[in-house]
This record gives sequence, structure tokens and C-alpha cells, in this order.
Amino acid sequence: MTRPTEDQTFLRATAVIPRGVAHFHLTGPVTTQAFAFLALPRFTLLAFSSAIEPLRIANQLTQQPLYRWKLVSMDGKPVESSAGVRIEVDQGLEPLTRETTAIVCSGTDASQAADRKVLNWLREHSRKGGGLGAICTGAYTLARAGLLGDDSPAVHWENRPAFRELYDVEPLQQIYVIGRKHFSCAGGEAGVDLMLALIAQDHGQKLADSVAEMCLHSRRREANATQKTAYPAPMLTRNPGIARVIAAMKANISTPLGQDELAETFGRTRRHLERIFKSVLQETPKGYYLGLRLEEARNLLADTTLSILEVAIATGFNSRSSFSKAYKKRFGMSPARYR
Repeated sequence: MTRPTEDQTFLRATAVIPRGVAHFHLTGPVTTQAFAFLALPRFTLLAFSSAIEPLRIANQLTQQPLYRWKLVSMDGKPVESSAGVRIEVDQGLEPLTRETTAIVCSGTDASQAADRKVLNWLREHSRKGGGLGAICTGAYTLARAGLLGDDSPAVHWENRPAFRELYDVEPLQQIYVIGRKHFSCAGGEAGVDLMLALIAQDHGQKLADSVAEMCLHSRRREANATQKTAYPAPMLTRNPGIARVIAAMKANISTPLGQDELAETFGRTRRHLERIFKSVLQETPKGYYLGLRLEEARNLLADTTLSILEVAIATGFNSRSSFSKAYKKRFGMSPARYR
């Protein structure tokens, strides 16, 4: 069977959708932007669809082919999402035109989702000057291919500890980022916000707002919106000292701060810090800090191939035995059994 040409695979996306009640009049010449979404095995369906739908809606509202896209898999065969839903694709790893932006979409098993052929395919596209993007954990693949450059990507909060340890890069806490060489989003509904920002760049904020309304995305978030707050908002206003201490704890997981250092950050005595911590969080500073370190350890065990000793060291423990004892007490099973 003859594989369709690149133009043919884009036909589905560029076909103008019948106009509905909503319409947006766009003046001036139109340049069609092309995207190729590479769906890796067990990609996240929500993040994937949230990135594509705003493009379709922009075409529908304007009745013009502003965007076109095609779907790619490693072997040109259907690929299964983490939800078990399989999607058909348009092609395998055939070369893309320089004008096409390749967007890597992955989900679970992010650090090993792509094989060497995928990495070389992305490197070749980058060498030609093609654009790059990442959805959800797709930034792992860009990092493995050595294509991040000096720009830190946006990675889902659950995957940030593993990403930091694997690639020695501090991923961003924000929901998406549009960098100099690539863009990325942390997954989930952040794909909508990322694409709205790209649509605003290409065709203006009014069209982006109209697309957001069609998506029922009532609150369009800027890139610097954080994914997950380290503490409830009322705590920030009522107990800013506690918020400062928690932020300091999160910034010092591998080399934990001492109780005196935490009290200095708090601005009062150790005794006063413990009393306020117990009152606000029903836990001592020491116990809360240990919980943060063990949560990070659990993420590293799940998302990396680091040894248990390496995970222990990365989360501030002096030995594997002390780490395993604390982990089992916290989660009811040993690190080895959890892995």
C-alpha cells in the first residue's frame, strides 16, 4: 500500500468545518501553521486532545485553514493511550518539512517511552530548523535527545523530582512555557492554555478569547500560573512565616535544613515554630519535612531507574537502611516492594 504524502495527511485538519452560530471574522492574509503530534505509547489522552481541539476550533470560528495537523507514531501503527484508548495515526517517523512543528506527547513511563529512532528523528528535524514542542511528559524525550538547550521546560508537578534527578535540569512549576527553541506544557488542561497563547501570537488575543469561550475555558491562564500550590492560600496570608518555612523545606530536599535554620527562616524560636506548626498543620516541622522528602522519594522510585541508595541520597538520607525504615513506616511497605 502506498503511504499518503504529507499534504494528503494534512487534508483532514485543513478541511473547513461547517460554520455554526459562533463566528470570528479574521482580516488579512492567512498563513497556515503545521503541527505533527507524535503520540508515544501510553500518552495522556486529556493532554493530547486539549492541545488539538483549540486548533480545530480556531479553524471553525474563522472558516479558514489557520492550522493543520497530523498524527505520528513510532511505527506508523495505532498507538494506545494510558487510558487504553487507541488512536489511528497518519504516518511513522518519515521526515517532516522544515515548516512543521513536531510536538511530543507522552504520559506514563516517560523516561523510556521513546526509542533511539525517535530521538534521531527529532534531532534531524531540529537540525533542519523545524520547531519543537512537548505535551505532558514529552519534555523527557526532548531532554533525552539533547534538544532542551538553555530553556527549562514545564513538567507536571508529579514528575518534577524525577526530571530534576535524571537530567540535572530544574523544570518549571508553571503550567506552560514558550521558549526560544521549543514550547512545553505540564499536561492536563494546560494544553488549552498553551495553544490559546500560540493562537494569540499568530492571530491576536480576540480570536484566542473566542476559542477559549468555545472550549468553555472561562479562565484563561497565563504561562506563569503555578500548577500546584505548596500550601493553601489562607495559610499564605494568615501564616506567612509557615509558608516561608515550607518553601525552604521544598528547596532543600537533598540537603535538609536543621531545626535552627528553619526557625531562623520562620523568624522566631524553635519552640514557637513547633507550636505554630502543630496548630496550623497538626504536625511537627520535623515530621512535615520528613513527609515532603519521602513523597519526593516515592516519585523518584516510580519515575526513574535510580537505585534505592541513590534515591535515599537524593532525598537527604545517610544510608539505605535508614531510608527504607522511614519509608516503610510512612507508606506501609519497603521501597523495594513499592518499586
